[in-house]
Amino acid sequence: MSSFTIRTLLSTESLMLSDVRCAGACRHRSEEECASATHLVFPYRGVYVRHVAGDQAVADANHVLFFNAEEGYQVSHPLDGGDACLSLTLPEALLEELAPRALLRPGGSLAFRSQSLRIDARAQALVALLRHGLEHGGAEPLEAEALLLTLVGRSLGPRTAREPGATHARRRLADRVKVLLASDLSRRWTLAEIGEAIGSSPVYLTQVFRQVEGVPLYRYQLQLRLARALNLLDQVDDLSALALELGFSSHSHFTSAFRQAYGRSPTDFRRVTEPAKA
Repeated sequence: MSSFTIRTLLSTESLMLSDVRCAGACRHRSEEECASATHLVFPYRGVYVRHVAGDQAVADANHVLFFNAEEGYQVSHPLDGGDACLSLTLPEALLEELAPRALLRPGGSLAFRSQSLRIDARAQALVALLRHGLEHGGAEPLEAEALLLTLVGRSLGPRTAREPGATHARRRLADRVKVLLASDLSRRWTLAEIGEAIGSSPVYLTQVFRQVEGVPLYRYQLQLRLARALNLLDQVDDLSALALELGFSSHSHFTSAFRQAYGRSPTDFRRVTEPAKA
């Protein structure tokens, strides 16, 4: 089993939010685990693969994962560095109110049909704001609860919720691409290079990835880079160096992409979290 730490960031009558960090020592499948309650898990650093029976899902900062209560799963880490996630637990009655029926299995206790959904940039920003605010004591419980419900609504709503229409083989191909992109966020991949690494033609790869994820490859990679920036903003002083580290051509390129995705510049976003650090 990989070593991990769990730190409670918020616990109220309505919900519990924890920061879960894993060292990622287990490259092969871990022993089977089972959640006692349904969790919505938002990765914000690193990548891992979650296995449920014959299905798998790549967990990265572009997705929310559903850990159904009493459902066995295993975890493996295809890359070094481990991972970190926000794990949210809500009462079943509240989840039933928030989750569209199309996402839930029919009958019985509440359970999600699929392992994960892709989230958009604004949902990623909410994850970062919540983590920074609660880590440094700047967010009050009522504010944090409201932001969390907004995050769940946005993550499960029509902006991102979509039923998987791809075959098992196509989803596995897309999973391999996700891991490849996460392995080096600074690299400026070409379709030919990705195709050669994965063993697929560039045209087929492009079509499959868009069918599975609903966005083109370049957009998926950009969102991974920006999510990494959200995680590092409070740890770095030189934004130009961060931009180059994440594969952007310049500080202005990074700032423009960040503002388009999150509605404010990196400097402004960092300023929002600064009062919580005082």
